Amino acid sequence: MRRALLTLVIALFAASAAQAQTGVPTGKGLPVRVNVAVEFVELIGFKENTGVLTATVDVRLRWQDLRLRRSAQDASQSPQIFRGAEAGAQIAKMWVPPVEFANQRGKAAYTSAGLWIYPDGSVEMIKRTSGDFASSVSVDSFPFDRQKLRLDIAVRDVDAQTVVLVFDENDLNDSRRSKQASLDGWELGNVTLRGEAMNGWHGATHSQVVASLEIIREPAMIIASIFIPLFASLLIPMLSIWLNRSKDGNFRIETFELVNIIIGGLFAVIALNFTINSTYEMLGSGANPVHELLALNYLTLGIGLVVNVLLFRYGVVARLFGRYVQEQVYFFVCWALPVLTLATAAMVIGIALA
Repeated sequence: MRRALLTLVIALFAASAAQAQTGVPTGKGLPVRVNVAVEFVELIGFKENTGVLTATVDVRLRWQDLRLRRSAQDASQSPQIFRGAEAGAQIAKMWVPPVEFANQRGKAAYTSAGLWIYPDGSVEMIKRTSGDFASSVSVDSFPFDRQKLRLDIAVRDVDAQTVVLVFDENDLNDSRRSKQASLDGWELGNVTLRGEAMNGWHGATHSQVVASLEIIREPAMIIASIFIPLFASLLIPMLSIWLNRSKDGNFRIETFELVNIIIGGLFAVIALNFTINSTYEMLGSGANPVHELLALNYLTLGIGLVVNVLLFRYGVVARLFGRYVQEQVYFFVCWALPVLTLATAAMVIGIALA
């Protein structure tokens, strides 16, 4: 009976000691400050239609737990280092910040951790994760756009009064992309950190740090495959007007032949629109240069059709004002339509470049 009671007491004491080690460290008061730094190790792919980045990232967390301090004579000793399975076993025995990726999609393909415990109780943990991370995509300036690939590092199980994620100058300097990282079709920029509050239940807030890697699109291939055809198709309605000839107010070419050019141009623009939206689905919604140039194509085709029917086929201006006025209107349309169209297209591109 005494032995069983003694065993129970020892078990309760061990459980109490383990709980004391894994509970939130309050030795320096609350909230516990956890420093965050992020490195983008490998960029595997970026699906801009869905805004999903597949990457391998390292998140470094630093905090101090006075319960892990060693004796004064050990103050100059090297830190305890744990990696892989050893790190996992050690993490299970102590408190670590319950951080997670708020924008992660699906399960991580790979995770690994490293742990450094210093004599003064300072702890550094680096966690490597391979997975999918969601970001918002803005195409307002496509294809001259810049995107920010996000990692939303949050503490969702503990409120901001208990644990707060912070960063200092050292963390900003250590937040970067690896020299080997690359992404087809994009130029890589810098990594920035930003603190954001996350709303929780019953008015609680949770701490969050957003790490953003800026990427700049390389537009050369898109200009060749999309913008050159878009500008070329703008010439179709102009050709349907330029090909006609006016002499003494009379037009020489039958309207039917010129309207066929416009109808062919309409089908060409529809096919181009379908091809673009199939490849770049995100361009189908919202204002962007491609959407605006497609709209300009449809508008100029409509203007070309109206000019052919009213001016060439029915001679409305000649009937109302005479052949001389009709001839002058034709000459005006021949230069005014291309000038206005090209000026509008140039303005669309200029706004995207700004």
